[in-house]
Amino acid sequence: MNNNTCREIEENEVDVKIKDFCERLNLTVLNKGKKQKIHISTYNVARPGLQLAGFYEHFSQERVQVVGEQEVAYLKHMSHEERVTACETLFAYDFPCMVVANADVLPEVVDAAKKFNRVLLLSCLRTTGFINELSIYLNEILAPTVVMHGVLVDIYGVGVLITGKSSVGKSETALELIKLGHRLVADDAVCIRRISDRLIGEAPETTRHFMEIRGIGLIDVRAMYGASAIRTRKVIDIVVQLEDWNPDKEYDRLGDEKEAQEILQMNLTKYTVPVKPGRNLASILEVAARSFRLNTMGINALDELRNRLKSRSL
Repeated sequence: MNNNTCREIEENEVDVKIKDFCERLNLTVLNKGKKQKIHISTYNVARPGLQLAGFYEHFSQERVQVVGEQEVAYLKHMSHEERVTACETLFAYDFPCMVVANADVLPEVVDAAKKFNRVLLLSCLRTTGFINELSIYLNEILAPTVVMHGVLVDIYGVGVLITGKSSVGKSETALELIKLGHRLVADDAVCIRRISDRLIGEAPETTRHFMEIRGIGLIDVRAMYGASAIRTRKVIDIVVQLEDWNPDKEYDRLGDEKEAQEILQMNLTKYTVPVKPGRNLASILEVAARSFRLNTMGINALDELRNRLKSRSL
């Protein structure tokens, strides 16, 4: 498997298969011509009401176009010849696709899509609901992405990204956590997307649910431990870096030395855990997850200790 520590993949544009686009958003194909893919380059969505009225000065043709009841009602007030002109003028622009959201599909719209070889789709959702679903999807596929070498596990609902050099024991620690009832998200390569102010981690599709255990080889975690032992994706909350024990290094013993790991311009809490024979790493990671959760609730053991010492000195 891949041992690259980190490589960044900034996705500003993406080509999506029409089939995948429709399956994800529950759309019906009205026309796709000879195209098999939709080119997406922006998170934004357009409603071309002004364009149907003939105003194109600020037309964002790079956006997915969504037509709803209002636009269709406006077209219905036109004569047939006016509708043909309005539709053909709009479809002459090379936009990614048009979606008719829970409205009548006028024959002039379909004819214009066929004439200019544009992708025309139909949604059963009302316009606002569909645009919400579409915006979420576009944010996902266009989100900045990084692939990191590590293991991602869900411990008590906390997304823990385990990092460290090859053979330090990341996968073995994750395997012990799975046996304790926690869940694997990704082993070896973790695909991380920044969506809004969250980092979402998942495994590449080809290696999903698999782990590499040195001396044993690949194992299928889902087949071996059941569906409850895996997750498809998880928000990453903390980073735990495993490293070989260095007797000359001073490790944090009180929790007053705060570390952070920057991923896609976001800082995550980071713990550095030394590895040596006799240390139960799975239990230590459970404690790290519990401690993080308590900290988010405003409970900090070091602060409590300081308060006790302060009260004794008074």
